[in-house]
Amino acid sequence: MSSSMFKAELIRAIQTAARTGQIIYGAREAIKIALHGKAKLIILAENAPLELKHDIKHYAKLSNTPVITFNGTNIELGTVIGRPHSVTVLAVLDPGQSNLLELAQKVIE
Repeated sequence: MSSSMFKAELIRAIQTAARTGQIIYGAREAIKIALHGKAKLIILAENAPLELKHDIKHYAKLSNTPVITFNGTNIELGTVIGRPHSVTVLAVLDPGQSNLLELAQKVIE
């Protein structure tokens, strides 16, 4: 699968999860959720600050939560979930009717 096709599929899955499941956004909230191991998946914007990427990946690894990088900016990620501002980190608590977890598995393998 080409990267542009994967990005389009990921965008559709994120939008479906936002509509039918439960997601939270924001670095502080995502770190808190990762620490408690409540997230099923964490999505980071490509232009997230390095220190934030390091922190999120560290806490996600401790709780065995997969992390994928969204191939776009924080502005694009915010737009994908219908927010009028930038979103650097998304934590998926419930993917709803989306195939986000299957997509994350493809990235990890």
